[in-house]
Amino acid sequence: MASPDAHAYKRAATLQRDHCKLTLYLHLPPGELETSTANVLLSLCRSPWTRPHSVDASNSSTVTEFILVGFEKSSPYTRAFLFTLFLVLYSLAMAMNSLIIFITWTDPRLNSPMYFFLGHLSLLDVCFITTTIPQMLVHLLIKNHTVSFVSCMTQMYLVFFVGVAECILLAFMAYDRYVAICHPLSYAQIMSRQVCVSLVSTCWIFGMINGIFLEYMSFRNPFCRDNHVENFFCEAPIVIALSCGDVQFSMKMIFADATVVLLSPMVLIVTSYVRILASILSKASSSGRGKTFSTCASHLTVVILLYSSAMFSYMNPRSTHGPDKDKPFSLLYTIITPMCNPIIYSFRNKEMKGAMGRALKRIGPAQAESV
Repeated sequence: MASPDAHAYKRAATLQRDHCKLTLYLHLPPGELETSTANVLLSLCRSPWTRPHSVDASNSSTVTEFILVGFEKSSPYTRAFLFTLFLVLYSLAMAMNSLIIFITWTDPRLNSPMYFFLGHLSLLDVCFITTTIPQMLVHLLIKNHTVSFVSCMTQMYLVFFVGVAECILLAFMAYDRYVAICHPLSYAQIMSRQVCVSLVSTCWIFGMINGIFLEYMSFRNPFCRDNHVENFFCEAPIVIALSCGDVQFSMKMIFADATVVLLSPMVLIVTSYVRILASILSKASSSGRGKTFSTCASHLTVVILLYSSAMFSYMNPRSTHGPDKDKPFSLLYTIITPMCNPIIYSFRNKEMKGAMGRALKRIGPAQAESV
């Protein structure tokens, strides 16, 4: 069935063709209406408008690249400031997460499930910020903000893959803390090495599979409209809005997927921390309660930052979106959260601080010997 755009185009083409013919009949002398010259002119009336060039969805995949508007309209001073700020944040996030990966995978004292999960969380954060931030830094320096169609598809898949895996991993980490605090005697049996590997594998595999589904829903329609993406990376809802065909179906499927992927882990996280707090309030001393409240509050802060920004981007109607609203929320889950995770989950931990000191002591003599 032809799309509404195709019907509107045909009506406009018919009106233009009739107008062209009427103009010729009014301006040509009566004796020339049947001549070959008149026939040629009439054929020109039919030619350009009766063939829709790029409205038919089946033949309209003409977009081969996208232009990331991002901070294009900002002044040079603002772009220079943003480049410096984001470069510092990116460097800090990369350094802190890389340090945690190195420590949790090399220090034999950090062999508990919590540090096993932390290492994978940092790895996901490194992948996540590397997918979006370096490209944004380059675009803050140069005027050419064009990305190829394939590059946009790849970036969107990686954001889907890593983002979904991290959401699920945060839920498993909350469950791990719940078992450790509320069931300490059974902790080693419940959270065995095999169980931890299975949980982490589930995160990565489900992220890959779900990313394929979301990628298909995002690019199932051809692209024949504007190719300007009002963000600093290829964000799915914005890119889908540029496609032709049944955009609403794709958006509904993205919304349904986000509902499951975001709300289900969040329910598990909130439930775990509520039970942790209930257990601590009934057993721990006032000093222990204060420490637990501080830890739970910091963990929930990271979760709220990640989930609220992701929910705004993928679960809100497009009518409530706009460049000024999308970019701050996108920055929250692409760079702020990956930078906060090491501080909240690791650097406030005494065992992690001790492991970092041991790691720095090992690195110092090694560098001295190499010199």
